[in-house]
Amino acid sequence: MSPLRPAPPRSLAFLVSTLILLLLSARTADAGPLATEFAYPDLVASSILYVDTGGAFLESRNRAFRAAVTNPGKQQDRFYLAVLHTPSATVVWSANRAAPTTSSGSVNLTAQGITVSDPNGTVLWSTPSPLRSPVTALRLQDSGNLQLLGAGNATLWQSFDAATDTLLPGQPLRAGACLAAAASAAGLAEGDYRLAVTAADVVLTWQGSTYWRLSNDLRSYKDRNVAVASVSVNASGLFAVAADGGPVFRVDLAAAAFPVLKLGYDGRLRITGYPMVNSSASLGGDFLAPANDCDLPLQCPSLGLCSTAGNSSTCTCPPLFAASPSTPGACIPGDGSTLASPASCQSNNSTVPVSYLALKSQAAYFATKFDPPTMAGLNYTACRGLCTGICTCLAYFYDTSSRSCYLVREKLLGSLYLSSSASALGYIKTVHSPQNGTRNSKSSSANRTVPIVLPSIAAFLLVAVIAWYACWRRMRKNGKKKKAKSSGVKQAYVGRKKPPSWDTGNADADDDDIVVPGMPTRFTYAEIATITGNFGTKIGSGGFGSVYKGELPGGEGLIAVKKLEAVGVQAKREFCTEITVIASIRHVNLVRLRGFCAEGSRRLLVYEYMNRGSLDRSLFGRTGPVLEWGERMEVALGAARGLAYLHTGCDQKIVHCDVKPENILLADGGQVKIADFGLAKLMSPEQSELFTTMRGTRGYLAPEWLSNAAISDRADVYSFGMVMLELIHGRKNRGEQTDNNVAIIGGSGEQLSEWPSGWSSAAAASTPSGASCSGDEYFPMVALELHEQGRHLDIIDARLEGRADEAEVARAVRIALCCLHEDPAQRPSMAAVVRMLEGTVSPPEPRVEALGFLRLYGRGYAVPTTSLVAMAGTSGSAGTPSSTAGASQLTDSLQGVSEPR
Repeated sequence: MSPLRPAPPRSLAFLVSTLILLLLSARTADAGPLATEFAYPDLVASSILYVDTGGAFLESRNRAFRAAVTNPGKQQDRFYLAVLHTPSATVVWSANRAAPTTSSGSVNLTAQGITVSDPNGTVLWSTPSPLRSPVTALRLQDSGNLQLLGAGNATLWQSFDAATDTLLPGQPLRAGACLAAAASAAGLAEGDYRLAVTAADVVLTWQGSTYWRLSNDLRSYKDRNVAVASVSVNASGLFAVAADGGPVFRVDLAAAAFPVLKLGYDGRLRITGYPMVNSSASLGGDFLAPANDCDLPLQCPSLGLCSTAGNSSTCTCPPLFAASPSTPGACIPGDGSTLASPASCQSNNSTVPVSYLALKSQAAYFATKFDPPTMAGLNYTACRGLCTGICTCLAYFYDTSSRSCYLVREKLLGSLYLSSSASALGYIKTVHSPQNGTRNSKSSSANRTVPIVLPSIAAFLLVAVIAWYACWRRMRKNGKKKKAKSSGVKQAYVGRKKPPSWDTGNADADDDDIVVPGMPTRFTYAEIATITGNFGTKIGSGGFGSVYKGELPGGEGLIAVKKLEAVGVQAKREFCTEITVIASIRHVNLVRLRGFCAEGSRRLLVYEYMNRGSLDRSLFGRTGPVLEWGERMEVALGAARGLAYLHTGCDQKIVHCDVKPENILLADGGQVKIADFGLAKLMSPEQSELFTTMRGTRGYLAPEWLSNAAISDRADVYSFGMVMLELIHGRKNRGEQTDNNVAIIGGSGEQLSEWPSGWSSAAAASTPSGASCSGDEYFPMVALELHEQGRHLDIIDARLEGRADEAEVARAVRIALCCLHEDPAQRPSMAAVVRMLEGTVSPPEPRVEALGFLRLYGRGYAVPTTSLVAMAGTSGSAGTPSSTAGASQLTDSLQGVSEPR
């Protein structure tokens, strides 16, 4: 059959608005009726030219299919070349999905193939070029297959080989190919859902994560264990067949002469059966995959918790989350933070701290059901560290039973579903924004009401408060006079501080008069004694005082109470002001101050409780699991972020002055927090024995403490470098120290090491320094010399048994040594250290000449003084003494700075 051939095309350049109606009528007349089955080169089609047929220009012989220029969403700027199932008006194939044209755009059939162009003639889509021979005809078969034919009716190209989101009977989808769902019902652009055929299975994926497998579907049968070559649907069912045509998987369906498989824009695979190819109504009983609504990745909006009730599903928000005010059904963090997003990674703002909100135990995620874990054999903290170290990671799920770690790194988070068998716990990454946007979304009516009502209420309350305060002051003054007369002369302390007794109630009479704006919760000493069980559980001690465990009434959580044992004679108002400043500092890596007590000489601070205690317990302890390498680097990163915030994120710079493992606290969930920040201001001038010169702990003090140089935030950087070395090495910097920083002396006078065994002293034995191999080597010196030799794996804790990447260890050692430069100006800032630990900036090579004091001290500690004199004379360091007295003086000074206690 030879259908009418359309007239030669007219250039679209002449389609000006003033001639559209005239040209429309002329082209309509030229176009003639629909071509049946065949169309020939030089055909030009558009929605305007074929307006009477709805843009259709070619029809199959059985009239079941049409080729048309159509806009499924009825939008005038989104027209596609498509094949439609005419009775149901369903698009079964489309060409220019990624580049729709307008109503004036054209489809051109030439000897070179098919092109879709915009009104300016720009080609938006075309069939592959070049074809192996010139095109002689375009054919639309009764099966819905659109073909380009060459000489001898040879098929040059066909739509069945370029499936979009639909499979028709007789159309195979070969292994390695996939169907891509539309992004929405209003257009044909590709979305994130795919039906993929692999050699092992047929799977549905969303943003690369699997949410359905044919092999796992209870309605499927597996006939044999061979590779899948293609998938097709026919009147008998759905088949995944091998290369020989035999079935591998099959799904039996209700008899239907014309089944259509389509991947919907909602991600659901649907097979609809029609009694005949020309039928408009389906038979019903469609095959749906997945069968359960809550198995879809986005059945609910992002982070919505899907639960099934009968044949329907409902969406709620999990605990710790609230409904989104902008996206109906979606959930946002309930603590005022915002969800992490890959888009924020483009801002290069790597200093923004992240935190995690835990999901309830039965809240599962589709990706953990079918996909293999991102990493296996990791512990919980290492899994968190992986997600934290990847900016685009939005959440992680950890299965404790299989030690499996699943990272969610898609463009957005899907929904959750309730499952009593879910074994992986989920944690959603969040970032804290400076302002809570929800607080600014007040209604305009409320804003109009407040200015009217508030002044009246405020005036009334002000009068009442003034009257009450005047009466209270008069009554209290009278009570003081009576008490003074009955108790005699009160002891006075002039020019010296009061005895720091914790057992006497020397409460100042004016305690309750002190009110500082923003002051945290103030407890009485009796209240703290009650919530700590009369200080019955001591959980730690340090230079600032002892720490006790307690629990707030009303189930408000556990606390840690610190008794300050070296508080100065500063006025109580000054003390309260300093406490207010500390309490106002909020950061995910800083321990939160929840309250305080100031009664007489008693000074107590109430902190949030960190259940894993201080870092020294996990790092140096002889019992319990060893800290893995990833955990150690996560600890280092968290501590660095906290210090960086103290140095640059507060209104006034805060120098910690006592950075050490005992002041780095850990809790479940990978939490890392700096403690005791800001307390140096509260200490008395009379230092305890744990402090030298001014502030800090021996072994972590920077060299400038012993000179007249100004103390800056780089002193904390030095201390952090020492902590980094201990994290790498797994032990204190000197071998004879115990966990309490006190050497144990054996019966023969020999110092006994209480360190965990494992670090081989053989590494130090071969160093050129000639340091002792007894386990008492000064490790910063050993680390420096091993670094110079490139032997970084000899530096790490042997208990790790090699479970660390050498490049990562080398990078950590470089960071630590850079922090130990003698000149504070040569040390990096803590913000720069954070970027190095995060991997966004490569650490520089340490300046060996700026680390010579470590080598000098290490050798001086291990060899006689006469040898030290010789080394000092040849060290090349500026200002090195050349006499025995000078060497001794220098050694004593360096010991005071760097020797661990």
